[in-house]
Amino acid sequence: MNLQSIVTSQYLAVLEMLKETVTRCPEGLWDDPVDAAPAWRLAYHALFYTHLYLQPDGKDFKTWEKHREEAERIDPKAKACQAYTREEALEYLVFCQDQVKEVVPRLDLESANSGFGWLDMGKLEVQFYNIRHTQQHTAELMERLGARAGIELHWVGTKRD
Repeated sequence: MNLQSIVTSQYLAVLEMLKETVTRCPEGLWDDPVDAAPAWRLAYHALFYTHLYLQPDGKDFKTWEKHREEAERIDPKAKACQAYTREEALEYLVFCQDQVKEVVPRLDLESANSGFGWLDMGKLEVQFYNIRHTQQHTAELMERLGARAGIELHWVGTKRD
């Protein structure tokens, strides 16, 4: 097994976990006003950066066709925007899964340059960084669903096509 297939497997595994959180999130938690970053925004944020850091570099990045300005931001200063529906989030997730399958096999994981001026690391490390970032927000959503709705979600160790 080569490095690209391992990276692909781990991306697909974390995206499968995120898919379960989106799919099983109760309607009342999807856009709960008590949350500084509602579930839809955390999911979109994770998907946006998954998509971004899969690109060879920042200048190659083109936002998803349904992107809404600042929807990816989860900080308190983020501009309000219309919430994405669960179906839209799942559509973007499928887009990201397709990007993983298409882009990762072609990435030069040996490159010392991340392709992103704000990330001082090599291309392989960017992929680990990106997977960890997506897992962090997936875990936040998993915790929220468990604590507030008693929903138990599943760990996915690897995912191969």
